[in-house]
Formats: sequence, C-alpha cells, structure tokens
Amino acid sequence: MGSTVVDYVVARLMDVSDDPRRRKLLLTVSMVTNLTVLGFFKYFNFFVGSAVDLIQSLGGEINRPALQIILPVGISFYTLQAMSYTIDVYWRRMAAVRSLRDFALYVAYFPQLVAGPIERATALLPQIQSPGRVTAERINIGLMLMIVGFTKKVLIADSVANITGPVYSNPAAFTAGELIQAAYLYTFQIYCDFSGYSDIARGTSELLGIRLMQNFQQPYLSQSVTEFWRRWHISLSSWLRDYLYIPLGGNRRGAPRHWLNLLLVMTLGGLWHGAGWNFALWG
Repeated sequence: MGSTVVDYVVARLMDVSDDPRRRKLLLTVSMVTNLTVLGFFKYFNFFVGSAVDLIQSLGGEINRPALQIILPVGISFYTLQAMSYTIDVYWRRMAAVRSLRDFALYVAYFPQLVAGPIERATALLPQIQSPGRVTAERINIGLMLMIVGFTKKVLIADSVANITGPVYSNPAAFTAGELIQAAYLYTFQIYCDFSGYSDIARGTSELLGIRLMQNFQQPYLSQSVTEFWRRWHISLSSWLRDYLYIPLGGNRRGAPRHWLNLLLVMTLGGLWHGAGWNFALWG
C-alpha cells in the first residue's frame, strides 16, 4: 500500500512538471522506494548471512542476527510492475492515471500477482479503466486456458515433483542415471508449473474481461539460447530488455560496454529469481 501511494503521487507530480531535474528527482524517489522495499524484504537475510559467513571464514567472531524477514507474496512481480509505470510516465509514454483505485488495482491485480506475467501499465491500466465485454467466446477461451493450465500444473508438474523431489533433497542416495533422469524430468516440472500458472492467470483474466500477455511460447522448441531466452518468461525478459538493457546502452556503445551491460542485466535477472549465490552465478 505504501509503495502504491508513493508511485501514484510521484507519477501525478511528474505528469504536470516540465522541469527535467524535478522529473528526474521524482523518478529517483520512486525507484529508491521500490528497490529499498524489495531489497529489504527479499535480500536482507541474504546479504547479512553472506557478510557473517565471510567474517567467520576470515577467522572473525560474530553472532548471526536473529532478525528474520518474511517475504511478502508477489513482491518481485508487483515491484517491477509499479516501476514500469513510473518509468513510462517519466518517458512520456503514457499519462499518469488519475484514479488511485485504478492504479492500486493495477499493482495488486490478483490473477498474475504471484507468478506473472509481469504486465506493463500501458497494456493493463487501460483495460482496468475500461474492461472489455465478457462474451461467450472470451469465457470459452478463459476456461480452456484454465483447463490447460491446471493440467500442466496439477497433473504433470505436481506428479513429476513426486519423482524429482526426493532426488534433489538427497542426491547422494541416488545413482548417476537417476540423477540425470531427475534433471531432465525437472525441466518438464518447472515448465509445466510456471507456464501452467500463467495459463491459469490468463484464463481467469479473460473471465474478467481483461487480456494478459502470453508468457511462454514453446521455449523447448528453440534452436538457440537466445531464442530460448525470448520464449521463456517473456514478460520478464522483455522487461529487463526495455527498462534496463536498452537504457544502459544495449549494444550501441562498443563491445566492452555491450558485454558489461549483458553481465549486469543477467546477474540482476538471476538475483531477481531468488536471494542466493546460486542465482547470482546463474545470471
């Protein structure tokens, strides 16, 4: 609620200002607010724990803090959604919304709040302000998407999890062949789990007269890593491209800067998935 109010007010003030310095200051307020909230709740334990481990590895003595931060549901998704709104208002891609209720619904829109897709304000806010008519065709589309999504999630992903779960929890107890089998099965588990949720979110939204973007386009049929990246979790990869990679300069400032931009964007994309060194290394 706090970040929603901050972004709403900041965008309204930016919208009526022509002073570049004032607009940049307001955007900074929005970015700092959103990233501070995300950083505290999602990464506090990670950074404090890493610092304690480093000090102890160097022979120092320090007690691990007892403070445990509970991660709010969906914070990674609605933070990016709120940030895209204020950035688009700053870039004059859209006007600031006048209704606080409409903006709050955009940030906390429940079907895709927990696992996406991450919607842009330019696409979702107009639909919230003027929802489409729910027709028999949209109901059929929505129900079909939900059936496909539940099939992926419940019948496939959850069933495969019964096989992969014991292997990943205690890999030393299994043979090399069983480990390889679990690794391949997990690719189906994670795809069906994630894309299934996206299908359910899209189907639910169709029943409400709102159309969400497609988040997966058969990524395992890709012929390259680049193509895979464009077809898996499309809303996140396109968000990182449009709001981080391109503003940093993309590939327009020479090869060294291009590689630096890629390294930075992918590392942050890794950490966005989870607070751990494995996610940083993946990025």
